[in-house]
This record gives sequence, C-alpha cells and structure tokens, in this order.
Amino acid sequence: MPFKLFCALCFLLLLLPFLTLAQTYHNISCGSFIVAQENSTTWSSPSGEFAFGFQKLGTGFILAIWFDKIPEKTIVWSANGNNLAQEGSTVELTTLGQLVLNDPPGEQQLLSDLQPQGPAAAYAAMLDTGNFVLANQESNNLWESFDQPTDTFLPTQTLSVGSVLFSPYTATNYSKGRFQLKLESNGDVVLYTTNFPLDSTNFPYKTIPSGDPVDADSAFQVIFNQSGFIYVTDRNGTLRSIVSGKTVSTQDFYQRATLDYDGVFRHYICQKNNDSSVWSTFFFMPEDICSELTEETGGGPCGFNSICKQDEEGPTTCECPKSYTFIDPNDERKGCKQEFLPQSCDEASPETDMFGFQAMLNTDWPNNDYEHFQPVSEEWCKQICLSDCFCAIAIYDGTRSDCWKKGIPLSNGRVHLGVGWTSLVKIRIHNSTWRPPAIPDAKMKHASNLAHIGAALVLIITYLVVAMITYLVVSRIYSKKAEASDLYPVNNLKCFTYVELKQATNGFKEELGRGAFATVFKGVLTSDKGKVVAVKRLDTVVRENDWEFKAEVSAIGGTNHRNLVKLQGFCNEGQHRILVYEFMSNGSLSSILFGEAKPNWDQRRSIALGTARGLLYLHEECSSQIIHCDIKPQNILLDDFYTARIADFGVAKLLKIDQTRTTTRIRGTKGYVAPEWYKSLPVTVKADVYSYGVLLLEIIFCRKNFEAEAEDDDQMILADWAYNCYKQQKLHLLLQNDDEEANDDIEAVEKYVVIAFWCIQEDPSIRPTMRTVTHMLEGIVEVTVPPNPSSLYAI
Repeated sequence: MPFKLFCALCFLLLLLPFLTLAQTYHNISCGSFIVAQENSTTWSSPSGEFAFGFQKLGTGFILAIWFDKIPEKTIVWSANGNNLAQEGSTVELTTLGQLVLNDPPGEQQLLSDLQPQGPAAAYAAMLDTGNFVLANQESNNLWESFDQPTDTFLPTQTLSVGSVLFSPYTATNYSKGRFQLKLESNGDVVLYTTNFPLDSTNFPYKTIPSGDPVDADSAFQVIFNQSGFIYVTDRNGTLRSIVSGKTVSTQDFYQRATLDYDGVFRHYICQKNNDSSVWSTFFFMPEDICSELTEETGGGPCGFNSICKQDEEGPTTCECPKSYTFIDPNDERKGCKQEFLPQSCDEASPETDMFGFQAMLNTDWPNNDYEHFQPVSEEWCKQICLSDCFCAIAIYDGTRSDCWKKGIPLSNGRVHLGVGWTSLVKIRIHNSTWRPPAIPDAKMKHASNLAHIGAALVLIITYLVVAMITYLVVSRIYSKKAEASDLYPVNNLKCFTYVELKQATNGFKEELGRGAFATVFKGVLTSDKGKVVAVKRLDTVVRENDWEFKAEVSAIGGTNHRNLVKLQGFCNEGQHRILVYEFMSNGSLSSILFGEAKPNWDQRRSIALGTARGLLYLHEECSSQIIHCDIKPQNILLDDFYTARIADFGVAKLLKIDQTRTTTRIRGTKGYVAPEWYKSLPVTVKADVYSYGVLLLEIIFCRKNFEAEAEDDDQMILADWAYNCYKQQKLHLLLQNDDEEANDDIEAVEKYVVIAFWCIQEDPSIRPTMRTVTHMLEGIVEVTVPPNPSSLYAI
C-alpha cells in the first residue's frame, strides 16, 4: 500500500501540481449591500465566472454563489438554504466588517463569524476560484466561504478534518438533505446517510480509507487541485488516498464536485466558452448506490416501501410497487405508501380471497425478512403470506425453493439484475367491503358443521380428480416444450407463439434484411395496438443456431440503453427460434452511409458517439460484460431521430463477472475482425474497439473499409489511405465528395481519424477502452498522436 501511494504521489507531483494563482480582487467596500429582487445586482469575480448574490427559488430568494458564464447558473454555495429570504431582504457588508443577511420583518442572520474584539474586515471580494472572502487591510482572509462548504467542492478548495458536505434536500431545494460526505480524523473520506431531519450521521455507505494507521494528530486534508485530482494528504503533504484520479484542464473546463441529493458524489465538468455547454459527469461514487447503500436502520436511498433504480446518466430514480404511491410526489425519497386498505388481522374474516400478488423480477428489499421456509413451492409461499396479515411481500427463490416473508415498512428497495428470485408484492384485488356472515348460534352449530364436513369431502374429491387430470395435461405440454425450459428468465420479455409471429409478418413476407444465420422480417402486432416490430428468424439448418438464440436472448434481454436495440420478446417453439425487436424506421447505417443521400457531418459525429456509448455500456456498465464480436455498419440501426442503436447480439460472447478474456473460434465479419482472432490469442473487449475503429473511419469518410475497384491501389484499404493522407496533412482528399461542413471542420475530422488510428492498433493493450474512446470523442480526454497502425484487414 505505501509503495502504491508513493508511486501515485510521484505521478501527481510530476504531472498535476497544485497550482496557486494570483487573484485580482474587485473589492467590495464596507457598507455595500444587495437587495433580494428580480434581476438584482450581484458581486462578480474579476473574470465574471462566479457571482455572489440572490437567486429566486419559488416564492423566496437564496443567497448564493454560482457559475455565472453558463446558461445553467449552477449554485456552488448557499447561506440560507434552510430558510429562504423574502423579497426585499438584503445582504450587507456592514461598516463593522460583518456579512449580515437582513429579512424585512427585522430578522438578522450573521453569516461571518468574526469576533467583535478581533480584527475587522476592511473589504470583501468574490474570487475567480469561487471563494467569497472577507479580508483585512493587509489582504489576509478573515473569513471565506471555502471554509463553510455546503454541497459543492471546487478546484483549489481544501476540506479539513471534520469538514462536511451536505447533500441538498432535492434538486431545487438547497436545505440540508439526507446524505453527507465527511473527512474523519483518521483520514478516511466517508459518505453517510443522516438521521434525517437531524444532521447526525446514521450509516456509512462508501469509505475511501486513508491507508496505514497513523498518529491521530495528522492534520489530514482533502485537496481538489486545478488539474482535477481530488486526494487526501497528511500534515507532511504525503498522499494518503485518491478520491478522484482523473484529470482535466481548468483552462478549458469548469469543474465542481457535488454531493447530490441522491447521495452520489459526482465530479462534473463543463466546457468553457460555449454558450450551449452543459455539465457532464466525469467521475462518481458509489458506482451503484442502489446496491451499495443498504442501511441497517433507515429506508435506504429512496425511503421506505420504495424501489431505487440506477439510471445510465443523471441521478438515481425512485419508484413505487404496484398499488403503492409516493407519500409526497414532490419528494420521492420520502418513500411510498399503500393505496389500499391493509389486510385485516381479524381471524373471523382474514380476507385472504381479497388479496393477490404482483410479481416483480430483479427487485429486492434486503434486511426485512421475519420468517423463512425451505423447501416449499411458490404457491405454498403465496398461501403462507396470504394467511399472514403482517406479510406485505413474499420472496421466492425457485432455484433453492426458499420462501421469505417481509413486513411493512420495507427498506433498501432496489432493482438489480443480479437478483435471481421473484418478489411477490401482496395487493388488494377487490374493492368489496364484503365480510362473512355472523357465526350461527349454538343450536345451529352442530347441523351446520355436519353439512360443512360433507361439502368439504365432496370438494376435496373433486379437487383431487381435477388436479390429476391437470397434471397429466400440463406435463405433456411441458414435455413438448423442454427445449424452451432451459432459457434464462429475462425481465419484461414476451414469449410469442409461432402462429402469432407468422400472422404478424403475413407469413414472413416483407424481408428487411438477411444475414449469415438469420432473416429479418417486418411485422405488425395486432395484440399490441398495431405496433411495428422487426422479427428475426434464425435459420434451422444452422447447427449452432440454438446456441446463438440462447446467447442473444440472455445477452440482450438484460440490457437497457438508448444506443442498443431493445429486444421485445422471443419464440422458442419446436424448431422455431425467433427474436422480436423494436422496429428501426431508418434502417441500417450501411444503407445511408454508402448510399446516395449521405448523412451530414453533424449526424455522422452523433452516430459515432452514440455507437461508442452503446459499446461502453456493453463492456463496462451492464450487469454482465458483453463482447459484441460483430461491429459493422449493417449492425448499427437508426431510429426515427437517426440515433445510433447497436443490434445483432447473435454472436456475442457473454462473459462471467470475473472473466475478462475468452478464447473461441473466429466470429464477426471480415474487414472488421481484430488481428488477435487470426492469431488464436485470447480475445477481450478490445476486439470490439478494433472493429469500432474500422467503423469510425467509414463513418468519417462515408466509404467502405475496402473497395476493390478504387481508382488507385493505394486507396483500396481505407485505413492505409487515411493514414498516408494524415501524415501528409491531406485528409481533405478523402472528403472531396463530402458536404462543406466536414471540410470546414477539418480539425475535428483529423481528431476523429486519430481516434480511429488508436482503435485499430495491432497490439490490443495499446488500444484505448471504449470509455476512453467516448471521452476522446466528447473532448474530455486529450487526443495524442498514435503509432502507425498496421494494415491487418482480412479481406
């Protein structure tokens, strides 16, 4: 551990020094003030990048510091988030050198904690670092906002031991929320939930340890330097741990690290000198707060009875189970409540016939079990929950025949693809207020009991006969469908019959495309309001098509990303292996890229970035890592808005969680296959990076990677021709038939070409990951000059 930290520190000192910049002050003299009103004046930093003053929030005003040169006036510090000021309030630097907030009713809040007997402030200043300071005549800071952080950490700011960042209550409510980040006395950086509405800590859900034990008096600090590093040092300046190890230039990007209202600590960047720039997430922790935050006491990230769902981008979202609703629609993290009257605990009228279950896959509420049964059937599990008025959810694990009962309130609810059991949420299925009749008097009991016994015997005999017949029929049906039973259960997929799909495609009449192992037809689902779908029928003559079918259903069914084609359902009936996808109205990328009406330069850039983001999701962000193995223009489809959607996972290699490499026979399409396939070397996700590099060159120049009928032999292989033109600074030769926009943006064209050269390096270890490729396309990571890529296309 010490050796790693030493190496990291050396790297940090060599490449990312903590820079101290001289500040130009715009002094604010004592007696100055600002009035809370529409379009009120502000105290700005010298560059105008930051402003101090009032912002209107709803019916009140918040006294804050914000980024002032971007459309989204993002607040980085606030003084009165818990108690907004009224219109007409003022903030004043008094003649005594104190910063005071005055409300019209006469209430006064002292913001600066300067001692009356101590030195008085001579002026205030809003600095270009985002720090608001009060200083004396010698320009020594007596008070600064950096020492009173709220939810945001800025470059050049430090946090001392005991310093706390509080999350805001919601995205638009800056009062103290439910989470906090704290630097502990031992140097650990810890994310906590709070005992809301108190400020005290409740449960630690993410810790960055400081390393080996040290003396208690080590004066730890968290530093956010101007190169984008966030790290912890001790009193000797020794690097103890790294919070965020990514770098980005503050000359080109605004930066902030914020503990957001959902409990995630995010490092954001925003490009400067761009009127349309927005914040993008550069780093965040924890990676999946829904799974990592499991409180022993408390409701979890979304409150009691709710479900936490991790989105691809932006904050996590909270949902309620069926027949539950948010307690407060304006604050989803307060949790959910039942919309129905709970089950009666009256033994005389247990209401078991008035309740049923809503099955939810990939959903869990840890730490709420109060009874456990094994081995039992799912039906038995349901019945035991129905007979218990305290049971709100039954969890059934079919692989182990386990049954758990959970009661209200439910905590730590989450959606997680790794959950292999079914959550059975008990809900009321009738609105009837029916109650059974009163118990007959003693004189009638005997006769009534005899009648009941006789009726019960008849019912039992009838039930046994029906059950036996049903068993024989069902077992026969299931024996015919044994091939379908070994498919992995996939959430939200519909199992179609062959007859349904034959009718939907009008007898598989309108062909959309044909591949080596399958044909795709256009279909219309009359059962789903005429929804148009793409129906992919695998060829029965292909020996491996059953393997392909299972791989594709397993791989695609568990994915969800805007740059992937969504699988709607499947058919696995007899010899029929069919997949049903959402329909992409604009066809494949190859049809427009190599056709007469070529996409413009902006569209091509968008398609390149969307494809990269889809591959990044497959490689790093979905529950199981997936190598696509066949990235090419024919497998990039375009929706109504020309958004790139990756399709055809039929040759995907699904990896286990702890597996990063696989060895298998060559898969993919010639011209896009990485060199390691031909060398019988282990294949990693870098094979997809190689294919993407070839595809990127085709997108840039709207030309196939190999053209046998090229005017010149040097132009047959696109990568070779592009590299020669790049070295001679003649990339415009490849854009002769392109639109003016691409020629006018030749610097961007060159940047994209260089990224492609990095992707098609012969050595997989030299190729970047898709995360790095995405960041290079987005302008977050600098694009350097690559080595000469070898000509290794297999034609």
